[in-house]
Amino acid sequence: MKPSHYDEAGYVIQWLRSPIPSNSLASLYGLAKDCAERRILGDDVVIDIHALDETNTRVRPERLARMIEDAGDGMVMLTGVQSNQFPRALDIAQPLRARGIKVAIGGFHVSGVLSMLNGVDADLDRARAMGLSLFAGEAEGRLDEVLIDASASALKPLYNFMSELPNIQGTPIPLMAAERAQRTAGSVTSFDAGRGCPYQCSFCTIINVQGRVSRRRSPDDIEQIVRVNYAQGLRSFFITDDNFARNKDWEQILDRLIHLRQVEKLNLGFIIQVDTLCHKLPNFIEKCALAGVRRVFIGLENINPDNLMGAKKRQNKITEYRAMLLAWKKARVITYAGYILGFPNDNVESILRDIDVIKQELPVDLLEFFYLTPLPGSEDHLKLQRAGAPLDPDLNRYDLNHVCTTHPRMARAEWEHAYRLAWQRYYTIEHIETVLRRVAAAGANASNALFLITWFKGSIDYEQIHPLESGFLRLKYRRDRRPTFAREPVWRFYPRYWTETAVKLTRWVALYVRLRRIYLRIKRDPQRFAYTDAALSMATDGEVETPQLLGTEAARAYVSNAQRLQDIRESAAVRA
Repeated sequence: MKPSHYDEAGYVIQWLRSPIPSNSLASLYGLAKDCAERRILGDDVVIDIHALDETNTRVRPERLARMIEDAGDGMVMLTGVQSNQFPRALDIAQPLRARGIKVAIGGFHVSGVLSMLNGVDADLDRARAMGLSLFAGEAEGRLDEVLIDASASALKPLYNFMSELPNIQGTPIPLMAAERAQRTAGSVTSFDAGRGCPYQCSFCTIINVQGRVSRRRSPDDIEQIVRVNYAQGLRSFFITDDNFARNKDWEQILDRLIHLRQVEKLNLGFIIQVDTLCHKLPNFIEKCALAGVRRVFIGLENINPDNLMGAKKRQNKITEYRAMLLAWKKARVITYAGYILGFPNDNVESILRDIDVIKQELPVDLLEFFYLTPLPGSEDHLKLQRAGAPLDPDLNRYDLNHVCTTHPRMARAEWEHAYRLAWQRYYTIEHIETVLRRVAAAGANASNALFLITWFKGSIDYEQIHPLESGFLRLKYRRDRRPTFAREPVWRFYPRYWTETAVKLTRWVALYVRLRRIYLRIKRDPQRFAYTDAALSMATDGEVETPQLLGTEAARAYVSNAQRLQDIRESAAVRA
């Protein structure tokens, strides 16, 4: 089971159709299915597996307990649990443990805290006190042991495999039943082609959980994943690698996918995540487009070189941003870019100035904002804890959408104000039209861009939830409220929920209709392919391509240093 987490009012964030499928859930389901097929508990024991994603499925602990009791034995595995989901995971586990049901919990919070803090954490202490079994690391090659122990009622308090990252080539593939995947918007499923990241970003937990050495599935594995899912009617895939461009087998994998699409005529679509230097890899972007990559998420993070260096995001070169985005634009792929607010050099004015620069000079389609958050398991969190800095004790708030610590230049209210203004500043009606014109001029799927922009703007404006946590038709259940909140009476809860739902749906429809009119006007414009602006125009010799992006003192110093290093390299090459 993949738990969700709570909103500001204490209700579980849940949708009729959720946005992003859980790869952790798919991976564990595939491993458990393999265990069942191999009869690891003996020929006389049948293992039934139920995969639940709480972002699109209501979870009732009492029903789970009754199901396990009726079966004679069983356990609940809370998988892929991030820090913000940990409080909800414990609230699901508590009634199960009260009825004697075995429960194990794993994911980024457990693994990150074991990796960076030696397991010292108040919420892990709560889990231990409840009798939960903690699992740190990855489950390939280890799930047999957990299930055998559970069957013998001998679960260990801790399974710690953080020092033994497994080889994932040839292991059971991530898998999600079609009826579960169809609960996501667009019936998307997910898989990881590889794990691990070579970079050292201080705000990241992945490098401290999955390691910095690339481990990957073979091209044969990837082809099998795609074929098995295609056979059950799933056509869209989110490849969850933190940076697919650094997978050493990227070209072989893309060649397989191109063959499936062009020779076997499979209608496949992919979403991937990459870094800002992926366009430097010969043929990478071109082959992504041929393989069916329709959207790409890019960790832009910031346009201030000092901020990037301070976060050890040295791989991000602001001088390459525009060329990289234009390369994706040429390939007709829609770009998302993550942007972090709250680096030490930020203030309200600098944030708004940077957003205006991005709008004018960088041809990114969707920009999504996050607070700089000291996630447990990251270097930032470790440093702040050691320094005795104030950290929010409520893990539910560590969702990148809340302030969780102090800022050296902004008060909390200013930081929160800057975050709200950032969304409003980027997603103006005028700039949305600009983005749609850029997409149409490139010959990309403008109707898809329209849908995504509506989703992003409406999620923030109407749902007050980050787009990556948003979905279609918010579901709320009166009894599914955080225990620290009082349960609302029937006469108050249901009229408020129904009215809220009706108002939101009306606003969503009105927003879509308004933006669709802009889209149709662009679509009918015979000159749409001739559209250009500063972000799309190639500079002529002697011109600065991005005068505002490179116009700050920090940017000029960065460019000067980069040029000096380039001159040194060229001089060394001449001497050689």
